[in-house]
Formats: sequence, structure tokens, C-alpha cells
Amino acid sequence: MNIKANRVILIVLDSVGIGNLPDAHLYGDEGSNTLGHIVDQIPDIKIPNLIQLGLGNIDMENALPKTEYPQAAYGKAAEMSAGKDTTTGHWEIAGTILDKPFPTFPDGFPISFMEEFEAAIGVKTLGNYSASGTAIIDDLGDEHVQTGFPIVYTSADSVFQIAMHEDMIPIEKQYEICQIARDMLVGEYEVGRVIARPFTGTSGNYTRTSRRKDFATLPPDNVLDAIQNQGKEVLGIGKIYDIFAGKGITRSIKSANNQEGIVATIAAIKNEDKASLIFTNLVDFDMHFGHRRDVPGYAACLEEFDACIPEILAAMDEDDVLIITADHGNDPTWPGTDHTREYIPILIYGQSIPAGYHFGTRNTFADLAATVADVLGIEFETTANSIFS
Repeated sequence: MNIKANRVILIVLDSVGIGNLPDAHLYGDEGSNTLGHIVDQIPDIKIPNLIQLGLGNIDMENALPKTEYPQAAYGKAAEMSAGKDTTTGHWEIAGTILDKPFPTFPDGFPISFMEEFEAAIGVKTLGNYSASGTAIIDDLGDEHVQTGFPIVYTSADSVFQIAMHEDMIPIEKQYEICQIARDMLVGEYEVGRVIARPFTGTSGNYTRTSRRKDFATLPPDNVLDAIQNQGKEVLGIGKIYDIFAGKGITRSIKSANNQEGIVATIAAIKNEDKASLIFTNLVDFDMHFGHRRDVPGYAACLEEFDACIPEILAAMDEDDVLIITADHGNDPTWPGTDHTREYIPILIYGQSIPAGYHFGTRNTFADLAATVADVLGIEFETTANSIFS
């Protein structure tokens, strides 16, 4: 197929997986299915626009409604990289396949490293264990306020997270501390992301703020760089800039939640933004509902996004292509609070896209990078294959 576009809008529904991968047992995730299990528990979920595009047709065995005439091309992709975190998933979508996962520290970071970090920032730290971000500020928030010691914690993801009260440590100082950690976390300690997790409030009522900031390790060259190298622009919306450490991103728009990200995306489309790629991450699915194992909340979040689809489609020009996908799973019915190793759904819509084209199961998320390069006419060397080649 010779599919060409002037602009691609790539929207990542963070964590909206569609069934466990064949190697999910290696991660303790055999049987996980984010979308499938949500629909099992919330059978009256109202996502008619996603269904009409063909979301239910991707997996004929789950309980999602099917449509006889899907408006989009549809299929799913497996993750070739080892791991199941946000950075790995987004990097592979952009064309980078990792041979080994970023390191994780489920038992906390080594004491020797923590002592070096404390010496570098000039203050002791609290925590240094795996925990939920909301739980750890409830547990250690009072001590943090009393001492001023930053709270360090991690999770099953490859992250070094630092929670600090905005009244105790100014936000720019928080970012400075996180940058110090990022610079130190190299070699065997090179986690995918250092994350500033600012919070406010008083004892028993601490609340994380929207001024989170991710400090990702620098990615190899990918399709974003290829687009930029050919004189075209990449607009990152949400945490895209942070995930790629700004590499390959021409401009960026921060968003505090899904709604802000959707509004910014629609505005960019309507304003005929000159970016060849509008790359959006919608994080609420993962951050607020997947990790917190909130099935009704996750379903409502899907409904909220679905209700915005008509406006997104109406804003598109005839030579635009829309890709809706995910970066990993986070089954809210699954034990624990970790991501789940799953296929990602892929819906591709545009006036030039053959409606109802079922492209099956792709071997790697990187086929999306090859597809973006293909439809934009960008030279990009990759072992992946365009969906339309």
C-alpha cells in the first residue's frame, strides 16, 4: 500500500494493554489482560467510538463489542524489548529495541550508592524501598516535614523517585536534586527514569502535585531524530519530552492530566500545527487507575477519552493519519501494583487508510516507527517493518 500523509497524530493511552504476551510468565503476568478484564468487570462500559474504530475486533476472544465495519485499520503488537516499563515501551514505539531491560531495585538501592547520593546533595534521605507513591508520603511525610530529608523510593519499574514537600524544598531545588541523581545513576545503576514527585498538604492529607518531572536516560537515535534531521518538527505532548529526555522533540507541551493532553492535542490539530508528528502520552490510565488497581476509575477514564474521539477526528485534515496505541499493560485486576507484560492495541485512522484492514499481530512495537517514517516519507533505517509496506 502506498499510504502518504502530511502529519501523523500518535496518541499513547498509557498502560492500555490487550492481553498477555507469550513470555508474560517470565514476569509473573501470564493471564493478565488490561482491556479484557476491565470489560469483564464493567460490561456496560461505554466506548462506542473506540469500538467503531475497531478496538473490539483486535481480539475476537475478549468481551469487547465487535463491529462489522471498522472505520480504522486495526491490529496489535508484541514488545520485543525485555521489560514492561514506560520508557522501554515508548522507545520501542519510536524504533529502539533494547537487548536488556533497565535495572530494577525492588529491595531498594545499595547503601553504598545512597551514601554517595546523600553526600552529593548534602542531606540524609528517607525510605529507599519499593512503595506506592501515595502510600509512602502518608508513611514518611511527617518525618520529611520535620527533618527536610527527601523521600527516596522505587517500584517494580526501573525508577528512582524522590518525593519532597513543596513548602519544605522549592520546586527548582527538587529538580536540581533529581538531576544530581540522574547524573549519578549510570552503569549498573542506570535506571530508565529519575522522577521528581512533589507534594503538598498537611499531616494525614498529603497530596501529590502536577509538577512531577521525569529525568530519563538519553535514548539512541530513533524515528523522532530522523524526522527532525529532515527539517520537520516533532511536537511532544504530556510526558513525551521527559521520556525521551528532549531528544528528537522540537517543541513540547506539558499536561497535568489526560484532559489537558487531549485539549492540547486537539488544539494542535485544529491550528494546523506545522509539526509532522504530534506525539501525545495520556498518563492517567496508568498513574491514577492501573497502579492503584481501580477498575471503575480505569473504565471511566476510557469513557472520557472515547467521548473526545469525534472532536479529534473532526479536527483532522484529509492528509492526516491518527494512530492510537499503548506502551504496556497495567491490568487493574492483577495482583500487586506493577505494569503487566501485554500486547498493545493499534488503531490507525485517516482518509487514506483502508478502513477495516486487519494487519494482525506485529512482532515489535517498532513497526509503528517504521509506519510513521513510511507514511511521512522519512528516511529511517530500521529492521522493523511498516504496517503498510
